[in-house]
Amino acid sequence: MRTSNPIFLIGALGALTASTASLADPVDTSQWKCESCPFEKGASGTVDLGAGNVSQQSTKFSDFSGLDKETYLVADGSARYRNEGGFFGSLQARDLGLDSRTLYGQVGQEGLYTLRLGYDELPRHFAGGAVSPFLGNGGTQLSLPAGFPASTTAGMPLASTLQPVDLGFKRSLLDAGVSWIAGENLTYRLNARHDVRDGTRPGSGSFYSTASQLAMPVDQVTDQIELAASYATRKLQATLAYHVSLFRNGQQGLTWTNPFTPVVAGANSGQLALAPDNQFHQISASAGYQLNPQIRASADIAVGRMTQNAAYLAPTLNTDPSAGLPKLSDLSAASLNGRADTFNANLKLTATPVDGLRLNASYARDVRDNRTAIGSYPAVSTDMFLWARPRGNEPYSFWQDRFKLIGDYRGPGSLRTSVGLEQDNRERSYQEVVTTRETTLWGSVAGQPTAGLAMSLKLTHADRNNLGYGVSTWVDPSENPLMRKYNLAQRQRDAAKLRADWTANEKLTIGVGLDATNDNYDHSTIGLTSGHSYSISGDLAYALSEQTQLRLFAQGENIRSQQAGSESYAKPDWSNRIEDQFQILGMGVKHLAMGGKLELGADLSFTRSHSNLTVDAATSGPSFPTVSTTTDRFKLYASYQLKDNLSLIGSYWYEHYDSVNWALDGVAPDTLHNLLALGVQPPRYNENVVRLGLRYRF
Repeated sequence: MRTSNPIFLIGALGALTASTASLADPVDTSQWKCESCPFEKGASGTVDLGAGNVSQQSTKFSDFSGLDKETYLVADGSARYRNEGGFFGSLQARDLGLDSRTLYGQVGQEGLYTLRLGYDELPRHFAGGAVSPFLGNGGTQLSLPAGFPASTTAGMPLASTLQPVDLGFKRSLLDAGVSWIAGENLTYRLNARHDVRDGTRPGSGSFYSTASQLAMPVDQVTDQIELAASYATRKLQATLAYHVSLFRNGQQGLTWTNPFTPVVAGANSGQLALAPDNQFHQISASAGYQLNPQIRASADIAVGRMTQNAAYLAPTLNTDPSAGLPKLSDLSAASLNGRADTFNANLKLTATPVDGLRLNASYARDVRDNRTAIGSYPAVSTDMFLWARPRGNEPYSFWQDRFKLIGDYRGPGSLRTSVGLEQDNRERSYQEVVTTRETTLWGSVAGQPTAGLAMSLKLTHADRNNLGYGVSTWVDPSENPLMRKYNLAQRQRDAAKLRADWTANEKLTIGVGLDATNDNYDHSTIGLTSGHSYSISGDLAYALSEQTQLRLFAQGENIRSQQAGSESYAKPDWSNRIEDQFQILGMGVKHLAMGGKLELGADLSFTRSHSNLTVDAATSGPSFPTVSTTTDRFKLYASYQLKDNLSLIGSYWYEHYDSVNWALDGVAPDTLHNLLALGVQPPRYNENVVRLGLRYRF
């Protein structure tokens, strides 16, 4: 259906009024509203206030969402203001009553400056029901009550010492920025971000044949600053920027008491290093230039440096003289004094030599040059043994060059074809493969065979080769020379993507998509040997009436891979197959009733996933159980207009989640004799969330 521009209608009506002024009274246009005007003058916005209720506190459900309170405040809103002089401001608030709250605002003068400030919180909840006998969780010193150590978990006094442990942290993000126009073509901007993470996360530590699951402290701050200047004319656009990122960890390491009877004298406590303080500085520049109406060139370049100079922790806490282990003073340096230089550059040329034909050529280079000096360090195994051979840090570096050539052609009618050739060359240091080269060729075609049918097809073939596969000499003991790592091995990949969309009439639209990928590692004897995936999706949109719209969607995906291995450090003597399946089915409906005053909506979805692992070995054994998850979700929302500027809003959310994981099911702190576990079980819940409030518009 063709619609008319409201501005054109206003102009036409005005001309008609002028020509008939002698026949009728003048029309009062003071209340006319331009729906297509670029900016709305004055103040406007919405405010939502109410209350919500969550039926139970589920760690999995509240992860990221912040819905971990039985009753919470519903507080959302937005506001906008603009005057005739070009001054503007806006404010958006969401979920202010939850730990996932967001607040963002900006003010400015059109054509002069813009100031913005934002605050965001995000809760992370890793697992519920965790328990531990350790004291001091959340700090850097984990001790044990009386009754420890013991030779096995069965001999530990867990019944009287286990206590709940909270595994999660809160991330708070403060974001601020300013941009101002210094002249007709010059703009400056300054952005700053303060990111804080505080809490705990799951971790583990071991003493050779025994292990403990631990609550690792999280006390991290990241500050980022960006200063940039941009210059723009009709033909030339250029930007110069400086970026700095400073990461600080309030804790250097975690020390925990060994809950098991030490095998070696002095192995009474262990220490794990946490993420060290580090910095990143980068200078970048970009430019684009319109050479002529048919050709445009662009380029960007960035040079950066990463540094890390945190002090070393002691190689071991075992100071028993009989163990003969090194001390901190025995290290050849006090810190790593790490440094890595980065370089990123992109060049792109776009040309339209003839109508309908568009050519794109690009080259990109990415470099990470690790200039950290190689040192020799004593290799201590879990505070118990000293390896005869010292180990050194390996300053891993890489160089990547990517070439792309793409052509797009718009043929007769709706036909559109594209072809592309891509080359990816990579060089690495301290890897089994020094150089890999991958060539990708793809082509696609799209069009409308009939008036209501649109179809597209894309085929891709990629071939990755390497210049010989070696054996790493820096790993002790050395790896099997027949092993091939999947990211370094020779590989052939074929992929196909098909999409069809059919508009049956003004009410009904149907879409179907197919995707398939096949990976072959024919030259890999040990390692990943094959990978296959395929998916099918469909969606339907149907307008039952002008007041009611319905949509349906479904998708299924299957991913399979096969791997070969060797227990005897020789030819393959076992293999495994992994098959992952995902299915999702959903629908949604919207309905307007009571002359548009009542708006109703509902969303329903069912999601299933299954993972099966089968191992073929010389010795038979029980197969691994299926790992599965089930999610059923139903959402209902409504809005009823009480007055022109006041509405009653409400929603109901039901979610059922069930997971089965043999690695967690039934594993209590004392289930395994040599593992002191946190006892975390796969999440399962039935959650109900109700929201009710008022929405005021102004």
